Amino acid sequence: MLPKNRPPTHPGEILQEEFLKPLKLSQEQFAKYLNGSWTQPKVSEIINKRRRITEAIALDFSDALGTSPEFWLNLQNRYDLWFAQKDHQPIPRIPRLKVMGL
Repeated sequence: MLPKNRPPTHPGEILQEEFLKPLKLSQEQFAKYLNGSWTQPKVSEIINKRRRITEAIALDFSDALGTSPEFWLNLQNRYDLWFAQKDHQPIPRIPRLKVMGL
């Protein structure tokens, strides 16, 4: 269920507050741990809400942090959906059609 009066917590904030801080890891240390194409600016963009969690990012985070990729994707989807609902103009439901006597 999405919160009504505030946006859901962004996955970057969850990363920072629930994982990096308790583990006493800097963004740079985390990026080095992830290896590959990870850099401190890329981690910073996620934490500062300038980069979305993609499937590849979710897989990397789940491996490194012992979570599921669905955890990260669900956080991102809830965050995105909350903002989409704020701008959404409802469309009337299609009326029930009477087709061949049904």
